[in-house]
Amino acid sequence: MTVSFSEDHGKLSVELFGELGHHEAIDAMENIAALYDCLKPDKLVLDMGGVSFMDSSGIAVVMQSKRICDRDSAAFQVSNASNQALKVFCAAGITKYVSFI
Repeated sequence: MTVSFSEDHGKLSVELFGELGHHEAIDAMENIAALYDCLKPDKLVLDMGGVSFMDSSGIAVVMQSKRICDRDSAAFQVSNASNQALKVFCAAGITKYVSFI
């Protein structure tokens, strides 16, 4: 799992690449939290377009990212989730709480 990011006018975009299993999810959550705490954006967009495989660990990454944003009243969205990932999120009911674009 590789994490890259860009920041533009208060919007933090975090891109995930590779497989997102248990161990990768822990690393991703730590990286996202550190980036967020350092940059304090108004909006966080988690781009999952580069995720080749995701299990339920992806739910933890999305929900922790949302909690971090909610803590500071920042906006949060997930972009480019694959059909497989969307099925996991829908089955877990995450789409009721998180904006997917």
